[in-house]
Amino acid sequence: MTDHHIGMIVPSSNLTMETELPRMLAAREQAIPEDRFVFHAARARMQHVTPEQLQAMNAQAVRAATELADARPDVVATACLVAIMAQGPGFHCSAEDDITGALRAGGADAPVISSAGALLSGLAALDARRVAIVTPYMKPLTAAVVAYLEDAGIEVVDSLSLEVPDNLAVARLDPADLREHYKKLDLTGADALVLSCCVQMPSLPVVQAVQDEVGIPVLSAATATTFRILSELGLSTHVPGAGALLSGSVHDPGAVTRVA
Repeated sequence: MTDHHIGMIVPSSNLTMETELPRMLAAREQAIPEDRFVFHAARARMQHVTPEQLQAMNAQAVRAATELADARPDVVATACLVAIMAQGPGFHCSAEDDITGALRAGGADAPVISSAGALLSGLAALDARRVAIVTPYMKPLTAAVVAYLEDAGIEVVDSLSLEVPDNLAVARLDPADLREHYKKLDLTGADALVLSCCVQMPSLPVVQAVQDEVGIPVLSAATATTFRILSELGLSTHVPGAGALLSGSVHDPGAVTRVA
């Protein structure tokens, strides 16, 4: 059995990242017992999903990465999609570079994943060029996410903003409600549905059920982050009941040189 150590940089008010990722990887352990996953988190202060608090949280990423470096993780994921996307198109690249630099300075050689970059990678792996999204954000932040995706070549055919600014309240949303929320979207021509475009809004319990209903791939920021973690570790991306992206049959184009 091999232990894989996963470092996570999470908002201080995030409850879902440290719930859904371990649940997905625990399900994978049941299917593929030779791999075991251990989690180590560093927190960055953020309570309300506003541009000011998101920017302030981003400024704490290097400090958090420096702390994680001491644990010598095998991979590090930074998880607040909107904090990255609200800074403007392509920002995930510089954010990942900054965290990588802090890890290297601390003696850790772990690859770095951002939930924003992971969502783009997941959509690319699914060959999804046209998507619909559900977010918990206020409409101006959802617009920033839409602009970010469209700058990356992904057309957003429709979006739904639940307009919940308090980050703890987002974590307490009932994922079962997403089975009704998504029906407000026009999915005509969509290649995929991003059921939760936020690692804080719970969706894992219904991802597979909604996919079965709509007949197109359904993913979330959390399933995309899990996909990238497994890809970076060179492991099978099979997680039972977590949607098409984690079926084990989808190849991550960003991991071509690592998974041979």
